[in-house]
Amino acid sequence: MQVREVRLALIGLGNVGRNFLKILEIKEERLREQYGLTFSVVCVADSSGVAVDAAGFDPATVRACKERGGRVADLPGFRPGVTAGAIAATLACDLVLEASPVNLAHGDPGLSVARHALGRGIPVVLANKGPLVLAFRELHDLAAAHGAGLAFSATVCGALPVINIGRRDLIAADVTLLQGIFNSTTNFILAEMAAGRPYAAALAEAQVRGIAEADPALDVEGWDTANKLVIIANSFLGVEITLSDVAVQGITDLTPAQIEEAASRGSVVKLLATAQATAEGYRFSIAPAAVEQDSFLGRCSGWEMGVEIHSDLYGKMYHKIWEREPLPTAAAMLRDAVNLLAK
Repeated sequence: MQVREVRLALIGLGNVGRNFLKILEIKEERLREQYGLTFSVVCVADSSGVAVDAAGFDPATVRACKERGGRVADLPGFRPGVTAGAIAATLACDLVLEASPVNLAHGDPGLSVARHALGRGIPVVLANKGPLVLAFRELHDLAAAHGAGLAFSATVCGALPVINIGRRDLIAADVTLLQGIFNSTTNFILAEMAAGRPYAAALAEAQVRGIAEADPALDVEGWDTANKLVIIANSFLGVEITLSDVAVQGITDLTPAQIEEAASRGSVVKLLATAQATAEGYRFSIAPAAVEQDSFLGRCSGWEMGVEIHSDLYGKMYHKIWEREPLPTAAAMLRDAVNLLAK
């Protein structure tokens, strides 16, 4: 098999970015032999800046640097004063992976990186939800105009292929109801609270495990879940919406008494995302809700996420995943990358 070298830029070296580097370490031979691909990381970026090495950074070395508390500014090839967006406008590369923290105020650095790369015809894989939430149509128009691939299955429920299912497997369907548990951090916290554990202790464990967002408010106040629902709506429900179209309520005001009361009725409290079709169009909401313990979503416990999809053509679908660490989300980025490069 002929092997293709892919020069990639990895923007963001948090939990997902570091795990992507780990995958390149442990799956290098598999990727070369089965998919005919070898990845050369020619650019890395974190909050300290950007480093470039045309010959390719050693993934293990970069990961080790970050895991001992180092920064990209400590690496050879560091370019002082250069932003990730600026490097995406000039870098010689074949693929950009964007996994920087979500920024809902202006989307950067992720949005600038995606704009510049797509505008140059360079494929982009997103784990960062911000650019899609703020500029879904713009980025897709850019990709189409310049013949660049754009993939983002990692933005919704990590490795659970919700986006792929919706786009690939629901051909010509009208989705009448989509509801799900899209945030494993809040699902874990609610399960722990139901078992009598304090909210703060459960949140702290989620942060230690690297599952909670850099800003945990995105998780517990419902915005991470809302981001995912916006991406779903735009990508395969056929509705162009923004966060302002979603009614959002998180779990921060839930009390142990409310959770206990639901349990006394045979129910369990979940943070549910809902897209309900009505005669006037879809109604979108994020809110804690009591669901029956023996229902599909009721049985999505702890670190699990799940989605239930009702449609006119395909009946009722139920999909879930157990994801307690960032590795599966990083693997979803690899999945997107390999699928884009195969086209």
